[in-house]
Amino acid sequence: MQDKEYAGFWIRLGSTLIDLVVILIVCAIPTVFIYGEEYWTGDNFIMGFWDVVINYVFPFVATVFFWQKYLATPGKMATNLQVVDAETGEKLSLQKSIIRYFAYLVSILPFFLGFIWVGIDKKKQGFHDKIAGSVVIRNKTHQPVKFGSDV
Repeated sequence: MQDKEYAGFWIRLGSTLIDLVVILIVCAIPTVFIYGEEYWTGDNFIMGFWDVVINYVFPFVATVFFWQKYLATPGKMATNLQVVDAETGEKLSLQKSIIRYFAYLVSILPFFLGFIWVGIDKKKQGFHDKIAGSVVIRNKTHQPVKFGSDV
């Protein structure tokens, strides 16, 4: 693991923003198709069954699936990050993946302090990482630049 390092706050923020854009697009299109403009302008917190499935169940299942299959969500893949077990450096167990997902609430609730903690912690762990026993790592090795016929 000498070629790996803990991923810091800014790269993780970037990967999260990518994930948020992807999930917003993937979820908003079918939700608006089903509920129409009322989804954005209505007063209901939950519009119905499909709202729950598309906007709550699907993101949970997709996130855990990506962590289990690829060690990363699309945003983390785009930024070359991986979510791994803090003890072994291997894939998170299904149980730890589920705990990590729901532990995001702990990181969000005190004014996003659990996410800000990534910038302070020596292992760059947010509260959700500490609760689930995970770390986010990235590859330190850089691809050499090649010009001309070396490509």
